[in-house]
Amino acid sequence: MSTNPVVFVGAGPGDPDLITVKGQKALQQADLIIYAGSLVPRELLTWNPEAEAVDSAPLNLDEIVEMIQKAHGEDKRVVRLHTGDPSLYGAIFEQMRALDKYEISYKVIPGVTAAFAAAAAMGMEYTLPEVTQTLILTRISGRTPVPDQEALNLLAAHQSSMAIYLSIAHVERVQEILAEHYGPESTCAIAYKVSHPEERIVFTKINALAATVKAEKLNRQALILVGRAVEAAHEKPEVIKSKLYDAGFAHGFRS
Repeated sequence: MSTNPVVFVGAGPGDPDLITVKGQKALQQADLIIYAGSLVPRELLTWNPEAEAVDSAPLNLDEIVEMIQKAHGEDKRVVRLHTGDPSLYGAIFEQMRALDKYEISYKVIPGVTAAFAAAAAMGMEYTLPEVTQTLILTRISGRTPVPDQEALNLLAAHQSSMAIYLSIAHVERVQEILAEHYGPESTCAIAYKVSHPEERIVFTKINALAATVKAEKLNRQALILVGRAVEAAHEKPEVIKSKLYDAGFAHGFRS
């Protein structure tokens, strides 16, 4: 039996250079790379052009697991390459449970999720002192249902920083909910294909969100970002400084 664990790798948000060093090394050592072709740029495969690369987009779970099982039985090093960070909307848990059934070992290498690439592109900090200290990563209920207690309407009531994934097709509903809790004149942002060459960050008022998505044709691979941190990134106001670098604030590394 193979001693090589299957490696789930987070590819990052799109830019090949945003994969982790550990993820890059795993790709370079792989014999088989099964990648999410609908989202992972093929440029990431250039780290190891000799490896067999299979696009998982047309495959179902059983077919993916069967491919992994076969390669593992041949003592091949297998990388399952997911977009962003595999723990977030990556559907890796069901794959790992299937591998458990066949007693195939695995490990996970995290990646940069799109919300963090978007913050970098916007020059934004999600957690501003005395303004917001919470970031919610979520989605609206659609073809994939969301538990009732995690409905967007309930989460938006916190008025924290929020990154809404996989919801651009339901932007009218998103706009209605955000307008109720953040205010229709509050600023939000649409982060389209962050870190890709086609990256666009579009700021708009919440009451114009749906119209902006339609006018700008941002109908897929886009995050909706909202909260006072987004407004701060757009309007660049004076903000309350943190205690961390306050000259009068002592801590264990500075007296």
